[in-house]
Amino acid sequence: MVKNEHGQSLIEFALIVPILILMVSGIFDFGRVLYTYMNLNHLTQETVRLGGLGKTDTEITQFAKERFHIGDPASLNIVISPNQASRKSGDYVTVTLSYPVEYVTPMASLVLPSPYQVVTDSTIRME
Repeated sequence: MVKNEHGQSLIEFALIVPILILMVSGIFDFGRVLYTYMNLNHLTQETVRLGGLGKTDTEITQFAKERFHIGDPASLNIVISPNQASRKSGDYVTVTLSYPVEYVTPMASLVLPSPYQVVTDSTIRME
């Protein structure tokens, strides 16, 4: 008896494709979050240096927004502590940057917080 197996590979492919798409888009999202973190971390270190040089909060915020090139600068959240009025030479200044990253992976927001907030901070002593 000869079995007709035309279409067996098509059915197997149809069952595997959704899993492959989820895996590829998950890897893509992981790469985007990691890329955002690395760039935000570098920008935080550059920005906190201005605080260490005694620049104002406005100058620090403007510097960070001008050099943020991986997304919408309006979504970039910048926290500087302590504030400009209470900083003096010898104190430590901390700059914290956070940016939301939206997922591409379908249904990722059911499992993970959406959007994912990438947060970096850096501290330096004022000169």
